[in-house]
Amino acid sequence: MIKFRKIIAKKLIINSLLMGFFVFSLNAQSTVDDDSFWKNVQFGGGIGLNFGDGFFSGALAPAALYRHNTYVSTGIGLNFQYSSQRDVFNSTVIGGSVIGLFNPYRELQISTEFEQLYVNRDFDEQFVANADDSYWYPALFLGAGYRSGNITFGIRYDVLYDEDKSIQNQAWMPFVRFWF
Repeated sequence: MIKFRKIIAKKLIINSLLMGFFVFSLNAQSTVDDDSFWKNVQFGGGIGLNFGDGFFSGALAPAALYRHNTYVSTGIGLNFQYSSQRDVFNSTVIGGSVIGLFNPYRELQISTEFEQLYVNRDFDEQFVANADDSYWYPALFLGAGYRSGNITFGIRYDVLYDEDKSIQNQAWMPFVRFWF
């Protein structure tokens, strides 16, 4: 089990580095100086908490975004989520994402986001025998939102949604994005 987790950790690190290389190499052909590059980088992401009656779920999703121009931005993100239900299960999800944003108008944002997530679910054996599971899950979100300053409210849809493997209970999800 420890050897398997080391392999998964190595794959996650390699995938994250490749995503970072992809995003930052998009600007490699440019003749812009370094100061100009960092002026177009934004940081943001999300934090989530959900708890009650023995249930806890926490999520942390930092991200970095590069504004190519007024209309197009691309970036990368990391995802971590931990959930548990007392005496029922524990679940850990880690992964990375590649983000693309298009703003045809100042207030409208169209988004695509590909996530590759490693899911580890451990169930209490008194409820579900032999149901522990560890697997990679891809998600491809297409979304639209209303943008006001550095905040966007919207909805997104996972076109790769699989009812048996997804960490979400449905393909449609609302979102709030913050960028600084």
